[in-house]
Amino acid sequence: MDQLIPIINKLQDVFSAIGQSPINLPQIVVVGSQSSGKSSVLENIVGKDFLPRGSGIVTRRPLVLQLYNTDGGVSKDEEWGEFNHLPNQKFNDFKKIREEIEKETDRMTGKNKGISNKPITLKIFSPFVLNLTLVDLPGITKVPVGDQPANIEEQIRDMCLEFIGNPNSIILAVTAANTDLANSDSLKMARAIDPEGLRTIGVLTKLDLMDNGTDAMEMLQGRIIPLKKGYVGIVNRSQADINNGVGIRDSVSKETTFFKAHPAYRGIASRMGTAFLSKSLNTILMHHIRDCLPDIKSRISSMLTELDLEMDGMGGPTDTMSKTALGATLLQLISHFSSSFINSLDGRQPNANDMTELYGGARISYIFNELFTKSVQAVDPFDQLSDNDIRTTIRNANGPRQSLFVPEVSFELLAKRQIARLEAPGLQCVDFVFDELQRVTSQCETVELTR
Repeated sequence: MDQLIPIINKLQDVFSAIGQSPINLPQIVVVGSQSSGKSSVLENIVGKDFLPRGSGIVTRRPLVLQLYNTDGGVSKDEEWGEFNHLPNQKFNDFKKIREEIEKETDRMTGKNKGISNKPITLKIFSPFVLNLTLVDLPGITKVPVGDQPANIEEQIRDMCLEFIGNPNSIILAVTAANTDLANSDSLKMARAIDPEGLRTIGVLTKLDLMDNGTDAMEMLQGRIIPLKKGYVGIVNRSQADINNGVGIRDSVSKETTFFKAHPAYRGIASRMGTAFLSKSLNTILMHHIRDCLPDIKSRISSMLTELDLEMDGMGGPTDTMSKTALGATLLQLISHFSSSFINSLDGRQPNANDMTELYGGARISYIFNELFTKSVQAVDPFDQLSDNDIRTTIRNANGPRQSLFVPEVSFELLAKRQIARLEAPGLQCVDFVFDELQRVTSQCETVELTR
């Protein structure tokens, strides 16, 4: 079971490298508004400061965060990060990781707060984390800043819906507890995709900032918006702690103390906090991958079969062939193509659209005998040619002499001018025939020629 998440991570890396995702992989997608404390939740899980901070939108590209537990595999306290776009480069300083995220984001989106749906993949190796994969999305914002387009909120929502729309994704909806849960942007989006709350986990942050005398028990117990996977409460590190250099792990210890000491939460303290959230996400993701695995294996097997058939159709390898064999193979391919091309023109090559449209030689015959003929017949030979033009041309050809017959020179001059009017229909006919020949050529290409 422990190896399920790393296996999915490898598939995710492969799909990222090829620029497409033919299979919906199981993953946990983190959504929340700009000030919900989403970044703090992720940093608490990792135990390090590594995400960009600042005003406005700081997460402007999806961040695929792959956590690997290294307990027993490396030195006791060694922790580092690696980026997919910088292979074999270790980042032991997590401040450098933050700088690289900012740099890579600016490289794709510019420095004017633009967004992009192309993800950054970051691997964190640490003995203090559980195997986990999270996709951090830009926080939902209402007001454009900098050179952002007026519809920035719509763009971010579309991006979030694209990721959580994956039926194999678990939605981690982060909401600040000191706001109205019914108006939570993250839960609204989650309910639009998952109306029954079957694959949504609620995270309530900033529980320590609620008004005196109030608590979030109704929210945490799912009485307001029920979710099958429930809610987990989190206490974020305060700005004062950040300014005073209080580490995240010390902050997590304070979080545990808060829940155990709070009169409303002490009864559920074991099911609250960052440690419980990490364990829950790890367990939920492993079980979810296990449930999705049969379908993923079937889909991969089907894709492999299709690709094997496609490769078989392309012929065997050529790198081991002799020059004579290569020449014979090339001649065979050209001969096969020529036969297919001739058969298409002669009507002996079957076509998928034989019953719905003209193709090949039949189409070319129609172009000549129907379209071109009508175009030529539509040209009036005496159009733009008056009797006075004819008379003047004949007189010019006679010079000072009188003639009983029409001079041949004047006839040629008049005929050439009128024949020139057939150029446009002729060129149009050539274009039509050329297009059809190109279509025939593309459909006659054998699989071997596409290698």
